[in-house]
Amino acid sequence: MSKEEKKREVEVRPRNWLVPVILLSLREWNSYGYELMQRATMFGFEAMNPGTVYRTLRRMEEDGVVESSWETPGGGPARRMYAITDAGEAYLKAWAEACEK
Repeated sequence: MSKEEKKREVEVRPRNWLVPVILLSLREWNSYGYELMQRATMFGFEAMNPGTVYRTLRRMEEDGVVESSWETPGGGPARRMYAITDAGEAYLKAWAEACEK
């Protein structure tokens, strides 16, 4: 494999591990931002900046890998619930293949 091929191969790997972690969590069940932060600790993430998580979720929604809707749980405040999309599933598949290489 040439140097240029290796360079291109590395570039397809995601630089941001938070995106695949969120997508993996959402594959199990739909969730909201605060819960996603808590679940990220299972992947080795410690104290997370909520602003970073919510900015990432907004960007993911703009990219079409997640979708959200408002939910009002039994009398509590409304919260935005996130779900993985088909594009998100495709992203995870490509990410896993890149990691295997």
